[in-house]
Amino acid sequence: MVRIDRVVTRGGDGGQTSLGDGTRVRKDDLRVEAYGTVDEANACIGVLRAQLGGDPATDATLGRVQNDLFDVGADLCVPGEAGDRLRLTDAPSLALEQELATLNGQLAPLRSFVLPGGTLAASSAHVARTVVRRAERLVVALAAAETVNPAVVRYLNRLSDYLFVLARFLNARASGDVEWVPGANR
Repeated sequence: MVRIDRVVTRGGDGGQTSLGDGTRVRKDDLRVEAYGTVDEANACIGVLRAQLGGDPATDATLGRVQNDLFDVGADLCVPGEAGDRLRLTDAPSLALEQELATLNGQLAPLRSFVLPGGTLAASSAHVARTVVRRAERLVVALAAAETVNPAVVRYLNRLSDYLFVLARFLNARASGDVEWVPGANR
């Protein structure tokens, strides 16, 4: 179990931080950028959860997602494959695929690209989706330079798909998707 006795350590005042294995790196290190963006995505999902307005099933799924994202961060914060550390498995990705299939089965087929918008909750799902996509790009860049658990990339990819479908689902309960109209303002 994690125990945090102090929040203020002053260890990062010089622009460096410690990875999970104790290695000191700059705060703009690609690995730190990757797990920092995963943390940002997690915060966006927290905002989304606050806007659901009594949807216990979706809230439960997003609660699992937030925990999974902490697991992703724990995986990413320790470089390499050796040592005692938490490794993400494909189980969370498979759970998201099942949830995706359930939600998507309740939606009309897409007739156009959709714009990020609609209800406040759907808009927040779109914001979270774009942050997850940025995290995914950073993890892919990290994987080009260092060893990264491939389950992390799969999970982030699946999560962005889930958030897109969730936004559509949330909008379907209101006024529907906000569709892109090519050349509408020429």
